[in-house]
Amino acid sequence: MKNQSKTVVERLLSFGLSLKEANVYIALLELGRSTVSKVSREANINRTTGYDVLSSLAGKGLVSISGKEPRQEYVAESPTSLLALLDKRLKETQDDIDKARSLVPELTALHRVGSRPQIRFYEGIEGLKQVYEDTLTATMPIYAYAAYEDMHGTLGDYFPKYYERRAEKGILARGIVPETPLTLERMKKNKEEMREAAVIPKDKFDISPDIEIYDNKVMIASWREKLGIIIESAEIAHAMKKIYELAWEEAKRLDVQNSQKDTNKKPAA
Repeated sequence: MKNQSKTVVERLLSFGLSLKEANVYIALLELGRSTVSKVSREANINRTTGYDVLSSLAGKGLVSISGKEPRQEYVAESPTSLLALLDKRLKETQDDIDKARSLVPELTALHRVGSRPQIRFYEGIEGLKQVYEDTLTATMPIYAYAAYEDMHGTLGDYFPKYYERRAEKGILARGIVPETPLTLERMKKNKEEMREAAVIPKDKFDISPDIEIYDNKVMIASWREKLGIIIESAEIAHAMKKIYELAWEEAKRLDVQNSQKDTNKKPAA
């Protein structure tokens, strides 16, 4: 331990080990197979503390124990075990993030600050995900103006699973969407993903950002500014739904897919 640089100890501390754990682990690496007495003496801690620290390191997969007292011996696992420990923590952290993300909409639904309309802003990629997670609290169909190229271009890995989860919750989505190759590809899954859509000419109606109306909320996702907004107001949401219904009637008239079907039905001259 005397010739061991403080830098190594500090780096072990950055991985989540305590100072005593770092010193004991280094001592055991230098000693090889050893007893608690020798390890404790080398790490400059008392024997009782040595048992506790070695037990903690064993729980982290950094130390293995063989034999029984009074001949119990300890040996440090390969330093590559640190990678396994950090990989495990990374997976646990990701699991916690996923659980928290799924809980946020439920907590948001409970969050009420007075009776005035509420406007919440969410920034960045994670913020955009949050506003979409909130749509999964919808108890009525979602009315949306959307452009798949923008959506998938920004959150490509997120949306396929989002569609699945929305369908699993039984939430219907009605979308007014501009015609693009990706739009037509997604339309093939309308039934599976619980979607009704009107595909409109892109050259006349290039929609951005995404606007979704559900329950008493209006959600806006700006792909260029990486900004999500949720307006919570029964009056505003009601007005937006009425405006959407007017737009929907015209969108169905312009629907590219329906126009193509009608053209195909016409007899040859």
